[in-house]
Amino acid sequence: MGFFGAVRQGRKDDAELGKGLWRRAHDRFHRGLDRYHQVLEGVEDEQLYVELVVIANELAGLSSRVRAVCVEAQLRAPSDGLDIPGSLAGVHRALSKAGNSLATTAEAAAMLRLAVGPVPVGAISVRRRAEAVYEHVDEAERLLRAQADSQRPEE
Repeated sequence: MGFFGAVRQGRKDDAELGKGLWRRAHDRFHRGLDRYHQVLEGVEDEQLYVELVVIANELAGLSSRVRAVCVEAQLRAPSDGLDIPGSLAGVHRALSKAGNSLATTAEAAAMLRLAVGPVPVGAISVRRRAEAVYEHVDEAERLLRAQADSQRPEE
């Protein structure tokens, strides 16, 4: 993406995600993905690299889901600051945990990259940490749906 593409994307993000809490949650997740992909660049063991790339692709697939949660949360509780709206506190907590888990997943991949000699168990530790990311994104989506359901008038 060139300079103008980045500017357009930034404006789109401002419009959809705001400049507050939900934007920060979204951006933190993307920084974690970027960090994970940076770690991949230094992996020399081909089998380990393949395992880590599969995990990277799966984590990248969560990106659109995280964005959708953040966009919907911004629609329901617009944020231009860092105050967490009480009605969506659980959603924010789950997104924060997803970002933290993604950072530890990248850290686990980095530790494997630095391992001396072949890694006997492959990327199991990275997979385990990645599963926590999936769980937290699932939780954020579930809480957002539950909050929407609680807002609907009963018939």
